[in-house]
Amino acid sequence: VQLVESGGGLVQAGDSLRLSCAASRRTFGSYGIGWFRQAPGKEREFTAAISRSDASTYYADSVKGRFTISRDNAKNTVYLQMNSLKPEDTAVYYCAATPRVGVVGSRYDYWGQGTQVTVSS
Repeated sequence: VQLVESGGGLVQAGDSLRLSCAASRRTFGSYGIGWFRQAPGKEREFTAAISRSDASTYYADSVKGRFTISRDNAKNTVYLQMNSLKPEDTAVYYCAATPRVGVVGSRYDYWGQGTQVTVSS
């Protein structure tokens, strides 16, 4: 599975962005998708995930209530809607695919190249 993220950019605090994760395979619906982020000098951290089956969603406490993950299997795409962005949300955002979602990156088999999100104060 090849994953391509898009939608990153430079925004101001309080603004919104929608990230997209497009997959190359028609079996996209067989995979759960997670979003992770990595800020400069920090470890990669779990952000949000959506399961393959019932589209259950999971969020890190730091983004709960502000970010929404969703998927459109017909378009082989997962979205991460990010509202009320804060400077601490600045990071490279990666999407990843796994048969079974979790908060640990090692659970994921396929990763995209990442998209930069920068939030200015």
